[in-house]
Amino acid sequence: MSENELFNDRKYIVSMRLSNADRIAVRSTAARLFVRESKLYRFAIHHLLNRLHRLNDDSCCGSDLLLLFLEFKEELSVHLELKKHQLFKIFNGRNTHPDKYVAMADIELLLMPDHAVRQRLQMTPDAAKSKHAETRVWLRGYFLDKYQIAADAYTDSDDFTSLVNEMQRAAQEDD
Repeated sequence: MSENELFNDRKYIVSMRLSNADRIAVRSTAARLFVRESKLYRFAIHHLLNRLHRLNDDSCCGSDLLLLFLEFKEELSVHLELKKHQLFKIFNGRNTHPDKYVAMADIELLLMPDHAVRQRLQMTPDAAKSKHAETRVWLRGYFLDKYQIAADAYTDSDDFTSLVNEMQRAAQEDD
């Protein structure tokens, strides 16, 4: 992407397919927030891109992306229909440093249902020290330990207050 394209402030019309239920949900949410539907769509896209910002950083690869994909665990296979080989390329395809290489067995954990993840972690000796009653917390701890990921680099992006503040900022920018 060139510098001109990056700083171009023009808006573009895009088209997308939505189920009727999603369209109705957007309409009712926009009405409840007293904003236009188009603002809600822009907010949703802006919010998602902010949450996925690590994918735009070429220096983030391999294990740097594990916790991001753990946050979107269910959506990976359901909505994006990502398969394990696609995830392998995303994690390890950009000349990943050997220290950041993510094993295929760990990538598969991101696509498995929670009960299968629990079974796999119970059979994994390295996962025993981070064992937790909640599967997602256990998997996160396993990834943090195995790949030596700094936990403080990741924050919970689902905080409702930050969502509302972000939406208000986006609405002010549009006005």
